[in-house]
Amino acid sequence: MTHHLILGAGPAGVIAAETIRKMAPQDRITIVGDEPEPSYSRMAIPYLLIGNVDERGTYLRKSPTHFTDLNIQVVQAKVTAVNAAGKTVTLDNGQSLTFDTLLIATGSHPVSPPVPGIDSEGVHTCWTLADARKIAALATKGARVLQLGAGFIGCIIMEALAARGVQLSVVEMGDRMVPRMMGPTAGGMIRDWCEAKGVQVFTGTRVESISRPEPGIGGRILGALGVSGSADRPLQVKLSNGKTVEADLVISAAGVRPAIGYLEKSGVTCLLGVLTDEHLQTNVPGIFAAGDCAEALDKVSGKMIVSAIQPNAAEQARIAGINMVNHARGEAASANLKGVTQINVLDTLGLISTSFGDWQGAPGGEHVELTDTAKGRHLSLQFKDDVLVGCNSVGWTEHVGVMRGLVEGQVKLGSWKEVLMKDPTQLVEAYLGAAQGQQEWSGANDARRR
Repeated sequence: MTHHLILGAGPAGVIAAETIRKMAPQDRITIVGDEPEPSYSRMAIPYLLIGNVDERGTYLRKSPTHFTDLNIQVVQAKVTAVNAAGKTVTLDNGQSLTFDTLLIATGSHPVSPPVPGIDSEGVHTCWTLADARKIAALATKGARVLQLGAGFIGCIIMEALAARGVQLSVVEMGDRMVPRMMGPTAGGMIRDWCEAKGVQVFTGTRVESISRPEPGIGGRILGALGVSGSADRPLQVKLSNGKTVEADLVISAAGVRPAIGYLEKSGVTCLLGVLTDEHLQTNVPGIFAAGDCAEALDKVSGKMIVSAIQPNAAEQARIAGINMVNHARGEAASANLKGVTQINVLDTLGLISTSFGDWQGAPGGEHVELTDTAKGRHLSLQFKDDVLVGCNSVGWTEHVGVMRGLVEGQVKLGSWKEVLMKDPTQLVEAYLGAAQGQQEWSGANDARRR
């Protein structure tokens, strides 16, 4: 019986398994996940911390018998090695699994910055349900919380912490907030907004060390009795600007990277992530990758990127699942990935910002931006010839859908490009005008062919 093995129990792994089951009712399917929880969405964790959902609300599938009903076996273990040539996977529980097709969908893991004391009690990442439970116990109203990192994930976590009523400080190494998503003006506006909301923000600053003072006599007596007095001794966080901040909780949100260390010497080619083709297949026939650990083609920039957002993961998983079944049957791949795009829409304490495509601009391209500081609005457009290849916005919510459509659709703007260079707020009109013009051109060509 054909065996499809899926490494990773997140959205990509689950969707791929379900896709395979629809196409191949009799094939054997195994999902390997390294957490004791039912499959869940990490993106739902901030909503859990806010209190909008309970833990069940984070689950990808609500029925406790979902995988059993689909005859999908779920194994809780951590992958330690893959042997592509031998078609085997080794797990940390001593098991060795064989496969006919393999999907690598192990996602990402948090980066641990090289900071003395980063492993101290009271320092946590915010990546798993287990992390969320620990944070919820410490991030009570009035608690002093310091967050290391103000990137996309960090800003989402910050939203949840603010809702819990903590005293929040944020430290970001970059010269602005969300530096991998926003230019200097936009990132600075987000910082100003956060500070106006009562968040202490340090940009261009590093955490140099984290420590907790030694207990006094009373604390040592309690310690000898087996009672921890650490809650009465806040963490001391030393910053590169000379300041020391006291914190009851430190959250490390310094970024993530693909969880693919176990692929070393596997025979599967990896750069930042696992390299894939348009079928989501790796360099090894029968081995595929999807989700936050996969590198796929960005159709806007023409570069291979890891696009760690759930919609991309879901589409990659669907395509990989179809092609895994095709491969097992000896058939050609029948599903192609049209490409991924860099899509980010962020809500930071009520301020909506967006980043689409190649927001930093393409070589030889043109750029226009408009900033209304008084209203807290900023718009930046990047062009390559007459195509919008990337954009940023802050506080400009009415154009979000149009910006995404123009960037993803690679719409040729024609004369509308010059209109936008003079007035970038004319995005809706430009989209409608350019799209209509292309439809008329396409219709005329169809008529000529007939």
